[in-house]
Amino acid sequence: MMKKLAIITVIISTFISCGDHSHLHDGIWRAELALVEKAAPFLIELKYAHTDTAMVVLMNGEERVELKNCVINGDSITIPIEAYDTRIEAVLNNHTLEGLFIKNYIENDPGVPFKAEYGNKQRFEPVSQPSLVKIDGKWEVLFISEEGDTANNVGIFKSEGTTVTGSVLTSFGDLRFLEGNYTENGIQLSAFAGLSPYLLEITFDGNDAFEGILYTTRSKTKMIGKRNEQAGLADPYSLTSMKPGMETLSFSLPNTEGQIISINDERYRDKVLIVSVLGSWCPNCLDEMAFLSPWYSANRDRGVEVVGLAFERKDDFSYAQGTLQRLKQRYNTEYEILFGGQAGRESTGKALPELEKINSYPTTFFIDKKGKVRKIHTGFNGPATGLFYEEFKRDFNSLVDQLVAE
Repeated sequence: MMKKLAIITVIISTFISCGDHSHLHDGIWRAELALVEKAAPFLIELKYAHTDTAMVVLMNGEERVELKNCVINGDSITIPIEAYDTRIEAVLNNHTLEGLFIKNYIENDPGVPFKAEYGNKQRFEPVSQPSLVKIDGKWEVLFISEEGDTANNVGIFKSEGTTVTGSVLTSFGDLRFLEGNYTENGIQLSAFAGLSPYLLEITFDGNDAFEGILYTTRSKTKMIGKRNEQAGLADPYSLTSMKPGMETLSFSLPNTEGQIISINDERYRDKVLIVSVLGSWCPNCLDEMAFLSPWYSANRDRGVEVVGLAFERKDDFSYAQGTLQRLKQRYNTEYEILFGGQAGRESTGKALPELEKINSYPTTFFIDKKGKVRKIHTGFNGPATGLFYEEFKRDFNSLVDQLVAE
């Protein structure tokens, strides 16, 4: 694998002129990333292939992720995925791109095999006799892994013809925008939005049950589903707690300019404060930022503040500074984002000693005007979860309205 990566890098570096554009074509490409025993298919759209500012759009259900500043040299392409500090490097060979998906934050990362075929718009090959059982609605979903069973997961799906979209929600987040189609006896779904590719293969057991497998780049996990329109998650406000006797937070951490920001600063005094514990590497955290950033701009004059506490892949301020500045730029974020150290319990425990522990990224604190932590919300289920996302927004606004009115 390292030899293949070296060959690709040499090929790319030999093309000096950005004007020497290739036979890469604008349009839809069917891409794949290798998983354990399988591959996760997804669609991409290449735009402006014959310019110096090419773009690749990742397509999953309703989601469109724009990847800008793609470099095309001859028959090679480098696709930066800045949100997750990853990239794709590939070379065209007979209308097929072949290369690697590489995590920049891992030194000498061997990469995950990648390929894409031009002109193929079928995520999965359609079958002649698709299942008569329909997946539409809510399902109780149980993941069965070597570590034990994980309960209180919810699958939400809908279909149009033979196309299926949906997501699986856990108490800590969701699998985001899944898309696929019916097979002869079930469904198959996949997604890739820049970090973790997924593949779900599900087989129906009658009308109201299924068995399946979730594949990732590192593992495969058995799934069991039961149709249940009343399916729900554990109360997200019950999963994280303060230590006995503790009611306030006391962090002081550097922002992206290196200035130390404290929760006791004048800016936050006598205001309702939302504190979001996040990571730039966390898809559900990015979904929360996409909600919080415009919300803050619209509500800051009501006596409300927001601050993010970021825990990154490395305990390195200069590295975090770059990732967090890009994050703020991407979402036009006007509130402070502070660097708390490397993701993990040691850093979160040091930055937030009043807390029992962080169970999930993101975790969101609601703090009243007197500085008291009133509620803690664990996880985030974003736009892919439909009604669950709408319910979260209603609860969020209701809680803030209550705190502002006090």
